[in-house]
Amino acid sequence: MTKQAKKKQISLQRLYQYLITPILSKDEGIDPETLTQLALSTLGQISIYRNSPGISTLLKSIANDLQITDKRLEQTIFGCQFKNPIGLAAGFDKNGVAAGIWDHFGFGFAELGTVTFHAQIGNQRPRLFRLAKEKAALNRMGFNNNGAAVMRTTLERQSLISPGKRPLTIGLNFGKSKITALEKAPEDYFSSVALLAAFADYVVINISSPNTPGLRELQNANLLKRLLKHLKKLPDCPPLLVKIAPDLSNEDIDELAKVALQERISGLIAVNTSTNRLGLEKRLITQTGKTLAEEIGGLSGQPLQGRAIEVLRRLRTQTGQELPLVGVGGIDSPKCAWERITAGASLLQLYTGWIFQGPILVPQILEGLLSQLEKHGLQHISEAVGSELPWT
Repeated sequence: MTKQAKKKQISLQRLYQYLITPILSKDEGIDPETLTQLALSTLGQISIYRNSPGISTLLKSIANDLQITDKRLEQTIFGCQFKNPIGLAAGFDKNGVAAGIWDHFGFGFAELGTVTFHAQIGNQRPRLFRLAKEKAALNRMGFNNNGAAVMRTTLERQSLISPGKRPLTIGLNFGKSKITALEKAPEDYFSSVALLAAFADYVVINISSPNTPGLRELQNANLLKRLLKHLKKLPDCPPLLVKIAPDLSNEDIDELAKVALQERISGLIAVNTSTNRLGLEKRLITQTGKTLAEEIGGLSGQPLQGRAIEVLRRLRTQTGQELPLVGVGGIDSPKCAWERITAGASLLQLYTGWIFQGPILVPQILEGLLSQLEKHGLQHISEAVGSELPWT
């Protein structure tokens, strides 16, 4: 690690620990959804006025602290250019309010959404819970978002640079509207993608959230084929990826990989949140007085690490070098990121780990990846993908 990076790490980490860590160190306190909304409201205003003198100076300072630029980390995957392999996962910026500034936080790409064609209020609150000790979260948000038409207006208001010319790659993540019947899912997804395709470097079909009734049935091979064929009718459809659940059986994972290859989609994202409680069945949610086994919703964060890498390795075995894989789920350290890349992921996404560790996690991971490349005598990050080289 360079002296400059070490200096950044110390100053930013102290600030984050002083302001945010006390809130995240316990389950109770400020509601996590309220905290997220407050952050996004601020970031949304910053994105709109990012070119004004005072705000542009602030963003340059943030970028100076968090961005790591190195040719060894740059990749072109499914036709998109990534300055580095670390992205913001879908679920945080659901409505794309901060689309214009995520590069300043060190990300090589950001995935916005999940967005649905029809606006949705989501499930009843409270619906997002911190599991502080486990560095995890339980969510049953239910695709709460303003809808595809409003997202289009939101992105237009930010005056984004055209896809392919931006400082970072932007993906848009799409879900099925709750009011839409399962048999009408292809038309529902098509309508959303048609509205927003012009803003996307790539699009993701989310068929794996546990919080929309029946959604995961779309992971069935025949239903997925029908959905993908319908979406491909869209003129100039951006690169198309599918996000899958960690709770699939090995046989279902194999079948899904087969469909992905047959339909020639651009990539798979593994994995979404889990309905499996992963050994935490008796963990009490103090806000509700129920155990995790009694609560509905998807589990994310550290407990998901083991299953996430298992699914990734199985997909790598089934698809070989033919299909780019994106790893997500519990990535919260440079070591974890390296292990996910060497298991077969070309790109990685952060969410829960980024919240608990803070913005410094992105440059920490990038510095860690560069260090491992040097230790293993590799010239480029692509050489590490699927190599199973150990963290040293």
